[in-house]
Amino acid sequence: MTRSLLAAGASAAILLATIGANAQTTAPAMQPAPAASDQGSDSDQAGSDEEKQAPIPFEGGQFTIIQQEQYGEKVLAFDGKQLASNYDVFFEKIVKVGDVNVALFDVGDGGNQCGPASLIAWKPQDGEIQTTTVEQDECGAPPVAISESAIYYVPYLLPGDSKPALQWSPTEGLTTSGNLTYTPEPGTDWKDVDPSKYDNIIDAFHNEAVYKAGQALLGKDMPDMATSLLVGGGTEKTASGAFYASGCVPHDCGGNDGFMAVDPARHKVYFARRGDNGEPQAWPPVKDWPADIKKAYDDAQGSGN
Repeated sequence: MTRSLLAAGASAAILLATIGANAQTTAPAMQPAPAASDQGSDSDQAGSDEEKQAPIPFEGGQFTIIQQEQYGEKVLAFDGKQLASNYDVFFEKIVKVGDVNVALFDVGDGGNQCGPASLIAWKPQDGEIQTTTVEQDECGAPPVAISESAIYYVPYLLPGDSKPALQWSPTEGLTTSGNLTYTPEPGTDWKDVDPSKYDNIIDAFHNEAVYKAGQALLGKDMPDMATSLLVGGGTEKTASGAFYASGCVPHDCGGNDGFMAVDPARHKVYFARRGDNGEPQAWPPVKDWPADIKKAYDDAQGSGN
């Protein structure tokens, strides 16, 4: 069914609040896999007992997740038929979409800040097991939301981003519901800026005044600038009351770093980024920055960001 962008966005927002509400089962408790008579010594067995996942009954058969070698990949299979393999494979839940039971798994490389892909498995009546894998931007799947008729994948958006919202159903397969665009909180102004509530300085973009000021400076570079702040913590303040923070791109700290400052009293924002080519960029030029914010930036650079 064709859905308008507005409808898709509204559905996604509503469904996010009800993720899991239609789940039929949850992941079984982890327990040791039964020992086989031909297994070797304890040191040869893959992983600890706590990491082994019990078989999952499904439509007259069962899914298994087995790690053949210690530190090796895990293999997802259904009644012996391999469906996927990777270093992280985990059962999420079984849900009902329409009148079809659907099993959801997370499959990923593990050990990084990119989330896993989502593997959808279902079994048509009198048919073989079927699977579909959902990823976005080669860095895992967006969060899942379940409705009675479809599974929705709602993307996480950075400031300036626009990404498709995906949906899957047994009849239609994987389709695009519409495009979602990052939008700040309407009506928020400089007086509403409160850095004490920000886990990351990127949260300041939720404020409409900050967002518009950043957009005017950065234009199409806004998503890249926000990405360069993803690995970061809270904010610090200058003597004048401006607040700032530095950060970096996941897996590229020291090579792709960012700095952002917000001065609510003067209604100004400041950005700097050192990309992969090593050449720093600044918006506006650093020569136009107030002395205290420039010092904060210089100190951040000296500490590794």
